Amino acid sequence: MIFNKFDSVTGIDKGWSGDKKYCAVKDGTKYLLRISPQKKYGNRKKIHKIMKKLAEKDISMCRSLKIGLCREGTYVIQSWVNGVDAEEHIHDYSEKQQYAFGFQAGKILQEIHIIPAPKNQIEWEIRFNMKMNRKIKMYSECPIKFDGAEYIIDYLNANRALLKNRPQCFQHGDYHIGNMMIDKDKIVVIDFDRYDFGDPWEEFNRIVWAAQTSPAFASGMINGYFDNLVPELFWKLLKLYIGSNTLSSVPWAIPFGEEQINVMLNQAKDVLEWYDNYTLTVPKWYIHMDQERAEG
Repeated sequence: MIFNKFDSVTGIDKGWSGDKKYCAVKDGTKYLLRISPQKKYGNRKKIHKIMKKLAEKDISMCRSLKIGLCREGTYVIQSWVNGVDAEEHIHDYSEKQQYAFGFQAGKILQEIHIIPAPKNQIEWEIRFNMKMNRKIKMYSECPIKFDGAEYIIDYLNANRALLKNRPQCFQHGDYHIGNMMIDKDKIVVIDFDRYDFGDPWEEFNRIVWAAQTSPAFASGMINGYFDNLVPELFWKLLKLYIGSNTLSSVPWAIPFGEEQINVMLNQAKDVLEWYDNYTLTVPKWYIHMDQERAEG
């Protein structure tokens, strides 16, 4: 029994992964213990190896220390990240510091994307068109609709050519402010559970969570990633990726009940407002603040 290897184990009720999470203590040191079904061992072993590679680059992230099988399933032991939840505590800081934290998050994502995708990866244009088709279908069959969805669908269909010849790399898979901690003066990235390989810019599809919470953080994240030189193509693809996610968010939320449905409906309303019913290229929340001003 894996729990017997620790002096104490306390459950953590947070996250959407389905894993059972625990704060496990051994000889006064805290660890994050994750338990998932045994059938996920192969998947967890792959991400364990990738996280080891990322750790060698000294990226500010949780460390994957050990993986194995136990009576409870597949276990992963990770380093414990001190600090506070970034999403919950970002407003404890000034707008300039929020921007600086976002800038850090963008620079971290640069490093994460250094790892290439497998050589046999299917072309991104094919993969994401299939994904968009599926999400459009999900929305069309969903009993709950939101005003303005037709603007998003029209944009997706009219801009499929943007996907042609896009590069692919390792993706964190769920890169947003809710999967980040603030440890003193730095951002630490956690939860690589949904990793994938694909267009590096698709990683920004969840920036809506940061934009709703802190436009300064969201703006800093983009500027940090691009070293303050954001290409026009990025904005067009970001609009596509956010739109695709927005369409499927309500169908996704239905099994989780009315509260989550309302969260996603409100988010869809915000997205359409940011893009003025999908007529703008750059969302209204975006601000440009150079790093010198952000730290001054």
